[in-house]
Amino acid sequence: MRHFVLCLCLALVTSVFGAEIKFDFSDFTAGSSPTNFHSELAGGGQPGEWKVLMDDAPPLLAPLTDKAPVVTKRAVLAQTSRDTTAEHFPLFIYDGGTFKDFKLTTRFKIVGGAAEQMAGVVFRFQNASNFYVVRASALGKNISFYKRINGEISSPVRLSLEISTNVWHELEVDCSGTYIECQLDGQKALPTITDESPPEGKVGFWTKSDAVSYFCDTTIDYTPRIPAAQVLVDNIMEKQPRILGLQIFALDGRDQPHIIASKHENEAGQPGTDAEKKAVNDGAIFYERENGVDTLVLPFRDRNGDPMAAVRLQLKSFIGETQKNALLRAAIILKKMEGQVTSSDALLQ
Repeated sequence: MRHFVLCLCLALVTSVFGAEIKFDFSDFTAGSSPTNFHSELAGGGQPGEWKVLMDDAPPLLAPLTDKAPVVTKRAVLAQTSRDTTAEHFPLFIYDGGTFKDFKLTTRFKIVGGAAEQMAGVVFRFQNASNFYVVRASALGKNISFYKRINGEISSPVRLSLEISTNVWHELEVDCSGTYIECQLDGQKALPTITDESPPEGKVGFWTKSDAVSYFCDTTIDYTPRIPAAQVLVDNIMEKQPRILGLQIFALDGRDQPHIIASKHENEAGQPGTDAEKKAVNDGAIFYERENGVDTLVLPFRDRNGDPMAAVRLQLKSFIGETQKNALLRAAIILKKMEGQVTSSDALLQ
């Protein structure tokens, strides 16, 4: 079993699905926005304001005695924008992976909002026009599931339910094959939803209009798969084990590079540098030598010759080696990679 450790991960352990990711917002200072996520906006209005706040929340570990505190001051994720635009849907999308069969569990608390008081999760996210949502509404007194496909919202599956504000609730969305199950506070909250040909996609958090909502204790229990980019890196390393370092970078929704495959798989999701960003956007090449190691960043080009990603290589230099020699060695390795994967769609599968 392959284990993927992502940079916003508290633990990655075996599970019913195969692997588990837990978000720990205590890694970030109050007022900051967590890394390895990006903000998206569906509908109109201003982007959401997603940041870490300290709030009273249930402790991570069950109390040993009935005298233990019921809540503790902990770091939580908050959406604090109060844009009252009616069709205003702030999203906060996790960039660390895509998921098909998974169970997402999170606690949420609806804190305020004049026009709307809602909180939910987004999954099977492709872009701001294509995603799925399960959300709870305190004002509407219901829980709903719907799809947004090509910007159009499907007829919701909805159940009337009392949703208290300023109280932590637990929401669970379980996607297995063509079925979607939803629970709220340990009870089945919606009828089983059948979803033919479900897409793989990202997951994240969702609010609407001016709703102020908090989230914590989020877990993704999922079936891991080996991305095409990682298969490519593994193949190269098997044939050329003397390569000191090999990473592939792609740009996220904020045009920032992050690792999608590496010789060391636990680096997946970690951010890149301006060198990788320039390689993708401008086709630029970076080179440096330090302590006998040549580091090169080159554009990974598709069949049309356009950069679709960036490759960072670390090679042991030899006596008398010039920059030209190092670039030639790296180009040979890159050419083999480009011969195996010729499109961004194939690379990002």
